[in-house]
Amino acid sequence: MQYFVVMIDYGCRGREAVVDPELTRRDVVARIMSGEYSNISFIHEIVGQSVADITADLMSEAAVPEIDGPGADLQAVRFDHLRDLRKHEPAG
Repeated sequence: MQYFVVMIDYGCRGREAVVDPELTRRDVVARIMSGEYSNISFIHEIVGQSVADITADLMSEAAVPEIDGPGADLQAVRFDHLRDLRKHEPAG
């Protein structure tokens, strides 16, 4: 039997392991690409009694880009940009 375990990290709300024996490798990649699976901690492939960490393989297959490296606070970056725009508005 072969199946995949996708560990999703919700931060302070905890983690969730998604295990569905019906999912194929292609299904997992499609869910990563669609954004259904995000904040992935790891992806393990279970075959018989062996376990393989295939996180990097599936992430590269899905071509998920890293945005400003791990831990980037995109909301803070947006707020900083809006603040900078307000600084340059004409006084009036």
